Amino acid sequence: MRVALIIYGGLDTLSGGYLYDRKLVAHLRDQGDIVEIVSLPRTNYLFHLAHNLSPRLRRRLVRLDADVLVQDELNHPSLFALNSYLHRHINYPIVSIVHHARSTEGYPAWQNAFYSWVERRYLSSVDGFIYNSQTTQQLVEQFLMNTDAPNLPDIVAYPGGDRFDPLISNEEIKLRVHDELLRVVFLGNLIPRKGLHILLDALVQLPASHWDLTVIGSQQAHPSYAQVLKRQVARGRLAERVHFVGALSDLELTNCLRASHLLVMPSSYEGYGIAYSEAMSFGLPTIGTTAGAAWEIITHGHNGFLIAPGDVTALRGHLAELAQNRQRLLEMSVAARARYRSLPTWSESLERIRAFLAELIGA
Repeated sequence: MRVALIIYGGLDTLSGGYLYDRKLVAHLRDQGDIVEIVSLPRTNYLFHLAHNLSPRLRRRLVRLDADVLVQDELNHPSLFALNSYLHRHINYPIVSIVHHARSTEGYPAWQNAFYSWVERRYLSSVDGFIYNSQTTQQLVEQFLMNTDAPNLPDIVAYPGGDRFDPLISNEEIKLRVHDELLRVVFLGNLIPRKGLHILLDALVQLPASHWDLTVIGSQQAHPSYAQVLKRQVARGRLAERVHFVGALSDLELTNCLRASHLLVMPSSYEGYGIAYSEAMSFGLPTIGTTAGAAWEIITHGHNGFLIAPGDVTALRGHLAELAQNRQRLLEMSVAARARYRSLPTWSESLERIRAFLAELIGA
């Protein structure tokens, strides 16, 4: 099978979506498939729109030697009109990997209206979908509800949570929960959508002697927001309790998660949230929000908590409860580890995608 994949920038970009794409490429190549990466320059939305008119890009895509063209939906501004041109010049299917919709990211209403229009045009221009969650699938179906787009073949293939697959026993979890401090970890690039400012607002209302926070994630994704967070830490006099460690190697991340108690990522929206399942592999209960697909991983009150986006009061209450009630923390930690074991592995999900692509090519 010959697969072409369109992405912005390089596969080594740090995000859950790029991890998904990277894993898929590696799996296809391991199975003997040929994968060609088409990397588009990452600039800004307006420049991306101009890609649709690029003769050079049109020629390159038409000349691809492929059985299927896979596009990361993140690239939709560059392809929303170009795909109609491609359909007239290629005889193989175009498939979109949809991680989440741009219009869920909390932009002003006028921007969201424009993004939604472009995104809807793009989603109507492909021949099939690979979704990372049921929530993403339902969102796209809503987008296309009032369009002329036919019912297209699709598949929901959850990201695997077993990137680390640590050997950790209930006994180790039991010993860990009795540490004096509640060791909280935030795992994600420092962008407003991930909600680190919400977590800091909640923590500042708790006694500093009760908790410790490690912030893992790139500060370069949104430098001005990273500076806002650091000023927030300084104002709250939290510098001794909040540790910005940047992006970590897999070994460093493993050591950090193994030593932590709880993952908190109160995003305004998550298309899935690979960080939740990876944290649960270490027996960490997780706190996410009701916006997006966190509910597909987190069972409220059992292996974590779900709060409304921006609900600082509810978040503070859950943090205080787990800091003070270590038996409750233990029960939720064991439940989190059990939830991880029930999730599909990367190998299982990626093989389902490969079978889906092969079937689509055959059809």
